[in-house]
Amino acid sequence: MKDGCREHAGAKVLVIEDDRSLREGLAMNLRLNGYETIMAADGESGMKAAFDARPDLIVLDIMLPGWTGTEILGELRSRGENVPVLILSARNTTPDKIEGLRTGADDYMTKPFDLSELIARIEALLRRRGAAGDGVPSLVLGDILVDRAARLVTRRGKAVALSAKEFELLCLLAASPGRVFTRDGILEKVWGWDYEGTARTVDNFVVSLRRKLKISRPGGVRIATVRGVGYRLEVA
Repeated sequence: MKDGCREHAGAKVLVIEDDRSLREGLAMNLRLNGYETIMAADGESGMKAAFDARPDLIVLDIMLPGWTGTEILGELRSRGENVPVLILSARNTTPDKIEGLRTGADDYMTKPFDLSELIARIEALLRRRGAAGDGVPSLVLGDILVDRAARLVTRRGKAVALSAKEFELLCLLAASPGRVFTRDGILEKVWGWDYEGTARTVDNFVVSLRRKLKISRPGGVRIATVRGVGYRLEVA
């Protein structure tokens, strides 16, 4: 059996906790167990990191300044983000736990907590997510294959080098052929809800995708411009 920490070495964990000593102590122990750790001390920075840093798992306090943990969790789920969330809270009543789980948390632990148990639960959530990810189907678009699990794109059997954002943009469009995505919607889903770029950012990335994948003409796979709105992927 693989050691759990080595199995998910490098997984990115976001810790949103306003208690500095607890936040830093938890981050240090997570790093010692092989995880990349991001920290946020309040709701606003936690919300931004949750969308922009693309963590593999979030450890989330409920009582935060600014956005509450419940509000962050609700916003994540309402926008279709399925990142595993483990609530770590001083609220230990059954109704509190039920509310957290119903809002979309994957697990709930109360303070004070046993560190080894917390690490074990994090490992279990990451393992569960990895098993689900193994079943993510590839997308076939004519002679283009998008392997979402491996984050690999090939055209006629040859790998196509895409940046991380180009890959995410392609996956967004390819997962729903024929659906029109607005430029603002694309910015939010690919670059993050708090990104301050403009619609021109999307236009530039679409141009790059068309060039790299050689999909600009009607009659096959193409990213079509919907004038005044955005883009859709078409498969003839």
